Amino acid sequence: MSKAHKKRFIAGAVCPKCKAMDTMALTKEDGVEKVTCVSCGEQMVQTEAQVENVVREHEQVIGVFKP
Repeated sequence: MSKAHKKRFIAGAVCPKCKAMDTMALTKEDGVEKVTCVSCGEQMVQTEAQVENVVREHEQVIGVFKP
């Protein structure tokens, strides 16, 4: 049985593929962040280590994606 993962929508985010706004949903599973466009299905994936390399000190970031 798989556990459903909570989706968090990213306000103002634009899909790099279909250019739709407010359709990007963030999920996290086993230390891997995945952003999926609910409009076209485009996905971007990164691990926590990738996030740590670009986060500045004293800053809290859910994820940093470079389309």
